[in-house]
Amino acid sequence: MQRIYEPENLLEAQMLLGMLASEGVSAHLTGTHLLGAIGELPVAGLLGLLVADDEVQRASGLIAAYNAAQPLPGEAPPEGEGSLLC
Repeated sequence: MQRIYEPENLLEAQMLLGMLASEGVSAHLTGTHLLGAIGELPVAGLLGLLVADDEVQRASGLIAAYNAAQPLPGEAPPEGEGSLLC
C-alpha cells in the first residue's frame, strides 16, 4: 500500500474515502487515532489515505479531479435572511 494523499481534516478524509469507494477503489485511512493528541503533535501530516499499489494511479487521478473541481456556473444564490443555501 502507498500513501497517496494527506487530507486536511477528518471530514475531507471520510468524503474522499466514500468517493473512492463509489469508484471501486479500496482505500484505508491512517492517523485517526492521533487526532486526540493534536496539542502535542505537529498538526500537518497526521491523516493519510492509503491504496493498493495497483490502484495508486487511478486513485491519485480521482483525487486530483476532486481538488480541481469548480462550482457549476449559474445564477448567484439569493442573499439575505431566510435564504437556505444547500
